[in-house]
Amino acid sequence: MTSRKAISLLVGLVLVLFVSASALAADEIYGTWKLVSFTRTVVATGESTDIFGKAPQGTFIFGRDGRALVLIVSDKRPRVPDLTKLTDPERTELFKTMIAYGGTYTFDGKTLKLRPDISWNDNWTGLEQTRLVKFEGNRLFLSTIPAPSSVDGKSVTAVLTWERVQ
Repeated sequence: MTSRKAISLLVGLVLVLFVSASALAADEIYGTWKLVSFTRTVVATGESTDIFGKAPQGTFIFGRDGRALVLIVSDKRPRVPDLTKLTDPERTELFKTMIAYGGTYTFDGKTLKLRPDISWNDNWTGLEQTRLVKFEGNRLFLSTIPAPSSVDGKSVTAVLTWERVQ
């Protein structure tokens, strides 16, 4: 075998292994996930809080087509009896107690990259979101990279714990 053929064969083998590993990683994340918890930790102090209460609700759907859709709401969202009489403070509270976006994603087995093309907060639209991923049994843990909080400017991380919907 010539060295040129050997190199071609080796490159082909590496590509096959890479594509196979990516496909296996993607199989882990495909499907529908239900939110279990959503916590924020201040990096400097380790102080942890439940962002949307002790029992937030949410659904994250990862499609095989590379698209994802998520909706997260607080456990204490206001119920407005008559939407035709919704006040500005009620609208504000509804906005503050939810997160929703959809777009494309890539997953390599450790890192999830989301690119919303629609969002409840248009500042996220078009901005890549990176999450570190860990699986434990039927649970998916998505962790943010430390960043300044939009609430208080402190460097924080957030961990969202999801459970696969069977």
